[in-house]
Amino acid sequence: MVLIMKKTFTILSITAAMIFGSVGVTEAQKSKIRYADKQMELMNYTHALEVYEQAYAHKPNYETAKKVAGVEDIIRDYDKSYEWWKTTVGYDEATNSDYAQFLRAAQLTDNFDEAVSIIEAKGVSADSLDVAKLLTIKSKKKVKLEPAEGLNSAGSDFDLAIDSNGNKYFVSDRGGIYPSEMASLRFDAKNKYFSEEKSDYTDREYFSVYKQDTSGNVTELVSNVPGTYNFSDPSYDKGQGILFYSITRDIKKVKKREDIVVQPEIYYSKLNEDGTMEGFYPVPFNDSIRYAVMNPYVDEEAKRLYFTSDMPGGMGGTDLYYATYDAEMTFGAPVNLGSTINTSGNESHAFRKDDKFYFSSTGHPGVGGMDVFQADYTDTQFSNVQNMGMPINSLADDFAYREVLNEKGKEEVFISSNRKGGQGLDDIYTIQDVYKQFLARVIDCEGLVITDSYMATLRDKTQNGNVQTTRSGNGELLAELEPDSDFGIVISKPGYFSVTDESITTKGFEGDTVKREYTLIAIPYQLPVYVDIVYYDLDKFKIRDDAKPALDKLGEMMNKYPFLDLLVASHTDSRASDEYNIILSNNRAKAVTEYMAQHNISADRIRLEWFGEQELVNGCEDGQPCSEVDHQLNRRSELILEAFPDPSKGYEIPESFKDLNFCDPETLFEDIQKELEAIPTIYFDFDKSMLRSVHRKELERTAIMLKRMPNLMLYIEGHTDQRGSDEYNKPLSERRADAVKKYLIERGIEDNRMEETWFGETKPVNDCNEITCTEAMHQLNRRTELRVGKSSFTYTGRKKKVDTL
Repeated sequence: MVLIMKKTFTILSITAAMIFGSVGVTEAQKSKIRYADKQMELMNYTHALEVYEQAYAHKPNYETAKKVAGVEDIIRDYDKSYEWWKTTVGYDEATNSDYAQFLRAAQLTDNFDEAVSIIEAKGVSADSLDVAKLLTIKSKKKVKLEPAEGLNSAGSDFDLAIDSNGNKYFVSDRGGIYPSEMASLRFDAKNKYFSEEKSDYTDREYFSVYKQDTSGNVTELVSNVPGTYNFSDPSYDKGQGILFYSITRDIKKVKKREDIVVQPEIYYSKLNEDGTMEGFYPVPFNDSIRYAVMNPYVDEEAKRLYFTSDMPGGMGGTDLYYATYDAEMTFGAPVNLGSTINTSGNESHAFRKDDKFYFSSTGHPGVGGMDVFQADYTDTQFSNVQNMGMPINSLADDFAYREVLNEKGKEEVFISSNRKGGQGLDDIYTIQDVYKQFLARVIDCEGLVITDSYMATLRDKTQNGNVQTTRSGNGELLAELEPDSDFGIVISKPGYFSVTDESITTKGFEGDTVKREYTLIAIPYQLPVYVDIVYYDLDKFKIRDDAKPALDKLGEMMNKYPFLDLLVASHTDSRASDEYNIILSNNRAKAVTEYMAQHNISADRIRLEWFGEQELVNGCEDGQPCSEVDHQLNRRSELILEAFPDPSKGYEIPESFKDLNFCDPETLFEDIQKELEAIPTIYFDFDKSMLRSVHRKELERTAIMLKRMPNLMLYIEGHTDQRGSDEYNKPLSERRADAVKKYLIERGIEDNRMEETWFGETKPVNDCNEITCTEAMHQLNRRTELRVGKSSFTYTGRKKKVDTL
C-alpha cells in the first residue's frame, strides 16, 4: 500500500442509469462527466476512470483525455498515464502545463526522448518547460531486489513485520476480484459508506494481515475489532508481545449524521503464541471522522510509535509523527517530525535502525512516484535526508523499507513496490547485497592506521579487472567485492615494502564484510647484514689466496639474494705518500670488483670507497714504529653486504624471509649471521687472557660490524677449561672477556654497547669432569663467546662458534 489505507466508500442515491437515461445524448455526455467528477471528489478513482473512459470513447475531446490522464496519475498507473498524456498533448488546446505533465509521465516510464521529439514536433521547446530529467541517483551499495519467497500473490502484497518467533506478517488483498477493471491500488479512498463486498478503490477484497510461519505456511490473521474492513500495517513490539495495526471500521453515522467520511485508525492487541489477537485498543489520537492515523511503526528502543497522518497542523498531504508510550501503554501527544522529513507532498511508512531513519515520500526529490529515503537520526533531531537511489527506488512506487532479524538471527531487508516485472500489483522484495564489503586497516609498525597517501590496487582475478577502492574518514581502505570471486591486492608506498595478498575471496563467504589488516613497513635501506675483511701484501692490490674464500662466500650470497649489494671500503698502511696510497686503495677496491665478476656479480652491484691511509685501525701513523702484524691490519678492504642498497628503489620483502618481522630490521641481520655462522668465538692459551694475533682480525670484523650497525649490542661471555679451581677460573674468564672488550674499545666501540658476563668453568663445551679430554677438547672450553642483539632488550640468543666473521 503506497500511502493510505482505504478510507471510506459511498452509495449514491441516484444511479448512473437514471442519470444517463433521462436526458439527450449531449446532456448525457455532460452528465457522465459530472458524475465522474463527483466520484473523483469522493476518491472513487477506479469508478471515475471507468466513466471518463466511456465518455471519451463516445466523444473524444481534449478535456476528457486530460481528465483520464489525471486519474491515471493519481492511481499511479504510469504506463497508461503516459499514453493518455500523449493523447492529451495531441490536441490543439494543449497547454504548456499539459506538456510538462506529459514529460513527467515520460520520465516515469523511460520514454523521455520520445516525448521530447513529440512536443518539439509541435513547435514547443522541452527546455522552456523547465522539466528536469529524472534524478539518476544510485544506491550507495550495489544491491539487487528479489521477490520475497512465498509472500507475493496476483494481488497487492506489502509491508512486513516479524514477531519474536520469526513469523512474518504482511498485508494482502489476495482474495476475490470484482467486475470493475483494476487500474491500480493501495490508496484507500474516501467514501461516505463502505461497500459490503469490496474495496471501491481497488475493486478487490479489503486488505487483511497474513502470517507466514517459519515453515513457509501462509494463513490469514483475523482482526477482532468489530466492523473491520481494511486491516493492515502490522508492527510488532517484541518486548510486550503487542501488535499495532491500521484498520478502517464500518461506521454508518455519528450523532445521527450520515454525511460522514470514515478514515483509518491505529489499534493494538496482544498477539498470542497461537497467532490469535487478544483485546483491541485504540491509540488516543485517533479521530476517524476528521483525519487518518495509519502506518504504525514501533521503535522499541526509543519507546516511540511512529505513524502517518493528515491531522490538522501538518505540512501538506500526509506527514510523519511519533508519540511516546510506556509499558502501561500511556501515550504522549503526537509530535510532527518537522520540515526536514515532512514536505507538502505525502510522507509515510517510517522505520528506524540504529542512527538511520527511513521513510517514503512523494515530496522529496526522487527517481519515481514514491521513493524511500534515509536520514541521520538522533533522539532529538533528523538530518541529511538522502534518496536511497536505484535500484532500491524505481520509476514506480517504493515504500515500507524494513530491516528484520529472521528466526536464524540473520538480518533481512525488505521493501514493497509496484515496479514492473512483479508478480502482482504490489510485491514485497528482499534487498540483497550484490557486493560483499571489503575493509582493510593499513597500519604502520606502531600499529597506527596510515592516513597519508599510499596506492592500493585491488584486482578481481575471477572477472579479470580492477576494483575501485576508497578511503573512509578514519583512513580505512574500502571496496565492494563481487560474490563468488577471488581477489588480489597490492598496497605500495614510496620507501616501504609493498604488501601483496592473493588470499582474498568471496567464494563461500557468508558474512557481509571481508576484513584484513596490512602492515606497511619502511624499507631499511643500506642495512649492513654481513661484514668481512680481506688483506693485501705491502704495496700490492692483487687478491691473495687467503682472501679468496671470503670473496667466494660473498659471491655465493649475492647470487642467492638479489637484494644484497656489496660495499667495498679499501685502505692502505701509512708507508708511502698520501697521494700514492689513495691510488693504491682505489686499485684494491677495483680488484675486488674484478674478482667478483667471476661470480657473475655485475659492477653496478658493488659500491666502492677508498681512503688511502686516512682510517688506520691502530696507531701506525707516519714515523711511528709498528710491527708488520699491525701494518697488515691496515692493508685491507672492508667488505659489507648491504640489504636494499638503493634508496631510490622499491623492494619486496624477500621470499626467503617472508616470516621475518621487518618492523625489526635487525632480524634480517641475525638470520644472515646465523646462516653464515659469522660471529666469532675467541680462543685463549692455557691459563692466559692475552689475545692471539689470529683473533685480532676477527675482532676487527666485529668492530666494523658494530660501527655499521649502531642499534646492536655486543654480549661477551668469558669461559675457562676445567683445570684449576672454581675460585681461580672465574676471575680468569673475566680477564678474557675484558681483553675482548678492551680491544674493541680501542677500535672505537662505545663501552655502553658491550655487556660482559663470565662463567669460569661452569659452562664447558666438553665436560672434562665426565670424560677424558684431549688438549683440543680443553681448547674449546678456553674461549670467549660473542653474541649480538638489539640494545632495547636483553639478548638471550644461542651460542655460535666459528673462526671467521
